[in-house]
Amino acid sequence: MQGSGLGDRWAAFLMRTGANKEKQNILWNMAGSFCYAFASMVLSFLVMRIVGKEKGGIFAFGFSTFGQQMFILAYFGIRPFQVTDGGGEYRFGDYLLHRCLTCGTALAAGAGYLLLYGYTPEKAGIIFLLVCYKVIDGFADVYESEFQRTGNLFLTGKSNTFRTVLSVGVFLAALLAGCPLIWACGAAVAAQIAGVAVFDIPVRRRLATVDMEWDARRMAPLTGATFLLFVSVFLDFYIFSAAKYAIDAHMDDVASGYFNVIFMPTSVINLAAGFVIRPVLTHLTEYWEKRRYGKFIKMLWGISGLIGALSILAIVLAWILGKPVLGIMEKILGTAYAGTLTGYHGAFVMVVAGGGFYALLNLYYYVLVILRRQKVIFGIYVVLAALAFILAPAFVKQKGIWGAAVAYLALMVVMALGFVAGAWICYGTGKEKAV
Repeated sequence: MQGSGLGDRWAAFLMRTGANKEKQNILWNMAGSFCYAFASMVLSFLVMRIVGKEKGGIFAFGFSTFGQQMFILAYFGIRPFQVTDGGGEYRFGDYLLHRCLTCGTALAAGAGYLLLYGYTPEKAGIIFLLVCYKVIDGFADVYESEFQRTGNLFLTGKSNTFRTVLSVGVFLAALLAGCPLIWACGAAVAAQIAGVAVFDIPVRRRLATVDMEWDARRMAPLTGATFLLFVSVFLDFYIFSAAKYAIDAHMDDVASGYFNVIFMPTSVINLAAGFVIRPVLTHLTEYWEKRRYGKFIKMLWGISGLIGALSILAIVLAWILGKPVLGIMEKILGTAYAGTLTGYHGAFVMVVAGGGFYALLNLYYYVLVILRRQKVIFGIYVVLAALAFILAPAFVKQKGIWGAAVAYLALMVVMALGFVAGAWICYGTGKEKAV
């Protein structure tokens, strides 16, 4: 009983909001998004500094590319569906059971791929542990989505913040203590599990509105309702990462590390866009469902304009400050990296521009989810995935890292155009049917 009381007090502490809950929702969402994006952005850079180019490149590919692809499989694209399930079509218990199944599938798929691909045992072991790390992240997301669905976005932000700080802190501490990279990855996985146990499960128990009942017969309809979203998100990340996959296939681990360094600013742009998009998703959903079209359009234009302005600012800063920043990165990494990054200043600017288009298309992806136009989303991704499969390897083979940057920018521009056009067309037809 004493342990239970301690757990209740801990959960109550995490659930404190102060007088202005909406302000806490915004601030903690910003904190969580920042921590997650910052970790994703700088971890590969720090690992390269600590363990060297080759192992740093292995980590970069495993953490930000293949591990993230398996996160998508675990996540199954359900978050926007769950967050916008305001009518309670499915219970939290249903979502939780479904997430357990998708996480198990992701672990099996990751292991199978690594066994078949022919990596060295050490490289395969590092990447599999990073897959485990990302899959646990995907499992935690079902809790964080439910916190947001119940109007407690601040709890989502707290979970994201504390889990990220804990797991990344343990990982870096292990590396700095001299542990091999594979051991440090194992420590990070253990910290991720502890993070879910400490920051998600106790809070869920105190939310009276969360229904833990589940029905296995609901898994098929839930999968059917979200399958196109999953395939779409899976393809989205493949398109987003096609240049990285092409470098892994046709260049070496060192090149993977370099490209991940110049790819870092995309995390900042997506972070800034997330600050704007996440807090308003429930409002956009409400405006659409209640046919308050004027407010829906006004909010959508406002968010689009803000993302566009932030993207332009990022491109200008990348053009002006990119070369000095890359030079500073070379100095931080060490003398062995002198001149390795500054030569990719133009590629750096193209990657930043591509990140801006990706942030914009994410907004319109959510719009299409709110409109429940999964087939349109799926169609756009199928076309772009086919284009990425052809374009990225061809450009990388011809121009290396420069070709990867060009391919990434081209794919993001085309995909953004598809989502913006698709969303506005579907908005018009959906509005006419509702009248």
